[in-house]
Amino acid sequence: MLLAMAAGAAAKERGPAGEYRLVGEHDVASGLRLERGGRFQYFLIAGALDERAEGRWRYAGGLVILTTEPKPVPPRFEALPSARTETAALSVAARSPAGEGIAGVDLRIGFDQGPPVESYTQEDGWSLPAEEKRRPRWIELAVPMHRLASPRFPIDLAKGNALAFTLVPNDLGVVDFDGVKVETAGKALVMHRWGGKLRYEPVGK
Repeated sequence: MLLAMAAGAAAKERGPAGEYRLVGEHDVASGLRLERGGRFQYFLIAGALDERAEGRWRYAGGLVILTTEPKPVPPRFEALPSARTETAALSVAARSPAGEGIAGVDLRIGFDQGPPVESYTQEDGWSLPAEEKRRPRWIELAVPMHRLASPRFPIDLAKGNALAFTLVPNDLGVVDFDGVKVETAGKALVMHRWGGKLRYEPVGK
């Protein structure tokens, strides 16, 4: 009897290995697989957002603890040498490493006075409106869906008015679960993300 109780306690502490699917969310597909050997795979697709992760998991105190391995290298923006165009208007381009234009990169441009201007790129870039007469001093770029934000890059119009930045993807889309704790709720798992709760139900149980 004692051996049976000990085996049951050990099995409970090993945790809820199995395959889970996200429930209760519209237009979102997500899954979490906990292998008995201590590895996990995760994916989530929501509109333009496509993310994934894999690594180690362990079970302790009623919590599933996820750690992505190998640790992902975050994406970053790299400033290219500025150029000069025939017009004096400031322009900004965001590009892939292959030189293709990227749409949907958020811009925030600060000036010598007054509030900053906020906008976003198209595939062919972005240009400061002609009616804007203030002198630009700095620019920040961001892709919020991937929690990507650049440092503040200074703007020196004496070097050129056409700014270009390369988005170096590295491990773009790989989630860095650094000891993230997932709650157990009966047979389900509850993950806290984006200020809310994602509920995963077991598949085939």
